[in-house]
Amino acid sequence: MAGAEPRVRYLAGFRCPLGGLAAGTARVLRHGAEVFLCAGSEFVYVYDQEGGLLSAVYQFPGRVWHLELLPLRRALYVLCAREGVYCLPLDRPDRSPRRDAADGEDGELPSPVIPVGPDACVLPGAGLCTFAVLDDALVTLEQGPAQWKVRLLERPCPGQEPRPDAQIGEVELAACAPSAGQPEDPRFLPVLCCVSPPGSGAPRGAPPAHGGFVLGEALFGLLFGADAALLESAVVLCGLPDGQLCCVVLKALVTSRSAPGDPKALVRILHHLEEPVVFLGALRTEPRARDTAEDGLAAEDTHADCLVALGHHGRALAIKAGWNEAGSLVPQLREYRLPGPALCAACGGGGCLFYSTPSDLCVVDLAQGGSRVDPEWPEGAPGGLPPLLCPASLNICGSVALRASAGPGGGTKLLALSAKGRLMACSLGLEAEAPGPARTPRADAGRKIRELLSGIGGVSERVSLLKKALDQRNEALTSLNEAMSVSCALLSGGGGARPVSCTTTVAWSRLQLRDVLTATCRLQNDSRFSLDRGWALCVQLLSSCSALDLDAAGAAVTYTIPIPRLGPGSRREVTLPLGPSEDGELDLPLTVSCALFYSLREVVGGVLSPQDPLQAPLLDEGPLAALPEQDGICLPLSRCTVDMLQCLRFPGLPAAAAQAPSLASPSADPVDAFLDSYRGPAGKLAGSASLRAQYLPPSVASIKVSAELLRAALDNSRTGVSLCCATLQWLLAKNAAADSVRAQALSAVQAVAPGGTAVHLLVREVALTELSPAGPIQAVEIQVECPCLASMCRVHHAIVGRLQAMVTGQAAQGSSPPDLRMQYLRQIHANHEMLLREVQSLRDQLCTEDEAASSAAARRLLQVYGQLREPSLVLL
Repeated sequence: MAGAEPRVRYLAGFRCPLGGLAAGTARVLRHGAEVFLCAGSEFVYVYDQEGGLLSAVYQFPGRVWHLELLPLRRALYVLCAREGVYCLPLDRPDRSPRRDAADGEDGELPSPVIPVGPDACVLPGAGLCTFAVLDDALVTLEQGPAQWKVRLLERPCPGQEPRPDAQIGEVELAACAPSAGQPEDPRFLPVLCCVSPPGSGAPRGAPPAHGGFVLGEALFGLLFGADAALLESAVVLCGLPDGQLCCVVLKALVTSRSAPGDPKALVRILHHLEEPVVFLGALRTEPRARDTAEDGLAAEDTHADCLVALGHHGRALAIKAGWNEAGSLVPQLREYRLPGPALCAACGGGGCLFYSTPSDLCVVDLAQGGSRVDPEWPEGAPGGLPPLLCPASLNICGSVALRASAGPGGGTKLLALSAKGRLMACSLGLEAEAPGPARTPRADAGRKIRELLSGIGGVSERVSLLKKALDQRNEALTSLNEAMSVSCALLSGGGGARPVSCTTTVAWSRLQLRDVLTATCRLQNDSRFSLDRGWALCVQLLSSCSALDLDAAGAAVTYTIPIPRLGPGSRREVTLPLGPSEDGELDLPLTVSCALFYSLREVVGGVLSPQDPLQAPLLDEGPLAALPEQDGICLPLSRCTVDMLQCLRFPGLPAAAAQAPSLASPSADPVDAFLDSYRGPAGKLAGSASLRAQYLPPSVASIKVSAELLRAALDNSRTGVSLCCATLQWLLAKNAAADSVRAQALSAVQAVAPGGTAVHLLVREVALTELSPAGPIQAVEIQVECPCLASMCRVHHAIVGRLQAMVTGQAAQGSSPPDLRMQYLRQIHANHEMLLREVQSLRDQLCTEDEAASSAAARRLLQVYGQLREPSLVLL
């Protein structure tokens, strides 16, 4: 076969779904001059090869999964997904072609469309996956909730109603994947065929149906046992999607209901391919006997002597009868690895197996090992299997369905359906060309030219597919190379500027008639590479309560923003809302983390599983499944904390450039607005302001910092202003109103918290006289005053965080604090412990039922809290 030149002729084009056809459900059958095919849709086409016309197009209620033709009965059996088995008589008066029909789409020939109604359904069943037709019986393979099930039924005839007593027997096979709820369409359908022994009643040399074959007596008995051989019973051979090869003797299945014992004993597992089975067939590998050429072919000499199974990823199994060292006839099994993935296959003459990959149609010869190894073996003994199979390319584009038949002169004819919906007739001649020059008639020359042009079209289709795959791989390698360079630059840990940086700023905006705090992340690409396909910016928002409990539901909110293209020197901004929520609360502090994410599945997945119809079955198989669950690389860029100091607003200050002038003042509490509308006599306030001043005085907290420490830390940022003004500017440096505070050289400012409460910030210089024996210590006091305790605590927390970072940085420079009076420090510590004990006692008094005592304890508790927030210590 290696030297044979295939001749390809395109017969017709059929309706092809967007993206092309997928292997697994496409079928091609041939009987005489008629070709029956389905392309994975709801249509079944009948094509007249001699006339070159579509004689009929049948439309079923759902997708067609399988076809079987019973030639003697002139009936076509069709399995419709989730519906059942339909039977169509082939001799119907409405199958005559009509020229007045509308032209077909996508190159289809004109033909009427015949809808198939439910009256043609002879065996309903939502779990049916495949079937095989015998002369008087129907074998089905059904997927149950947890098991595969083989059922044997009386063959229904067209026009007959389904009978409940038509079932003859059933048995469960191996377990299948459990299905919950509505079952989904399987990615791989099982393969089922009927194997008959010689003399079982089938016509000589003819299979029982298009989906079956006859095995030689020796191999049949070795594979399926003496019972099947003595009963002369057909055997159902099943190839499951998990790789198992199982067989069931039909005559034993008939009596299984009345026979004692375990029904599962009827099932025999022949082998396990460990990958989905896509084809089961049989070949004749031994040469025919010479003395039967004129006296008629012997029965055994025309039957197949090798059983073949092919897996989706290229694993092939061949089983043949052979002799062992003791001279006994035993089954010889041999596994091969072929280049995959295998989409479909067909058995031809001369021991050849044809199979299709996504880009090529190949042939392997299993008859090459037919010579006997031991010369002392008896004459006529079968030979062995070849130790290695070397596929030969036929230079034909890959197909999704194949059908082989014998051709003239010992050749093979193939009917193939390509992924583009083209029906091809391929003639593979085995005869050698006659030597010497010969005159070619004009008709033969024209035919050869047409065949040559058809072959060029097939090669062109293959080249386009291969070029597309090569371009995808080159693009993916280029993207991976740039991703590795960017990753190395970001993870190198150098002290200089990062090649890719992200900065975050916070500001208030007016969105949908409400004030919203937004964070703007600016991604700057200062590298010499482009961030292209596969890159995304991930921004994670982590609130303070979520930071304490990372296992809580909704602990963090992550935004993923794809980056279409960011060239060198380019910048991209992303604005995200931070709050407040619907109830008006803004949970602070809030951590904003920015990172770059590179998706391997998006870039490499398209190469390992191209979106080409020929490779559709590989989307979740093979190398793509080996990608990690994260399927990408995450490179951290920046991390910042948004606290209360950044969220304060200053209505009394002139609007700065960073503060939008269209912002409205924070909306007041409706209850406060109602109380403020009532005023007492002489203009005295009788609303919420007076009530809060009387019963809930403002909460105050202060922090004292050494003036020397502040001068050392803020020396570079002071531009002729006082230490108090420089300290306030440093605290509000990340606020949008920082420019307004800096322009007026303020040391005290009145602000508004996100909740609408007033916050007063005051920075002043003080002298601490009793702390050091060397004299007074000059310090700066930062005081926070707010009627809302929660807002005051958030501002106090933000100030403490900034001071902690400053003290840590100054301590690293080796500065030493002055001498302190230890007795004074011990006294302060003792006073604080006494206040803490008093707090515990007051909290116990609040649990009493005495209302007057509880009210007094509450007032005293507020005073103690105020004293605790006024420590006499200073940061040095």
